[in-house]
Amino acid sequence: MDPGTHFAFGTHPEHGFVAAFTAAMPAHLGHWFLTREQFEPVPGHPSLFRLTEPDRDGARRARHAVNDLRALGYTVDADLRLDPGPPSRSARPARPHALPERRARFARAAAMRSPQHRATPPTTTPAPRSIPPKPAYAPTVHLHTGRPR
Repeated sequence: MDPGTHFAFGTHPEHGFVAAFTAAMPAHLGHWFLTREQFEPVPGHPSLFRLTEPDRDGARRARHAVNDLRALGYTVDADLRLDPGPPSRSARPARPHALPERRARFARAAAMRSPQHRATPPTTTPAPRSIPPKPAYAPTVHLHTGRPR
């Protein structure tokens, strides 16, 4: 097995379809991925997992798990019966160090100015309102002539 392999899938005479994570994979992540793929831990074997309900289309479900993990970029070693195809024909090529590359992209994006937030244009003082000229005549006041109050 290649030293960079993350998971191994096969068949076991007692447990049926089994999977294991290798030392290249942190234990908590290996456990998380395999339980999400419907595998359960085998008592007494810390890194060995068996497929739950293997009689319910077990070979297809195990092949599907191999495909899922390869699509996520993990290296998977599988028996010929469980290998849906050579890794070179997978949907996405495996990128073993994709996380640092992704973090670097996020760091570059965080350091740049967003095109959504353009620089605010310099503010100009509003034009002064013109005051109407003072009339040359005195305004006429009209008083109401009616009943005296």
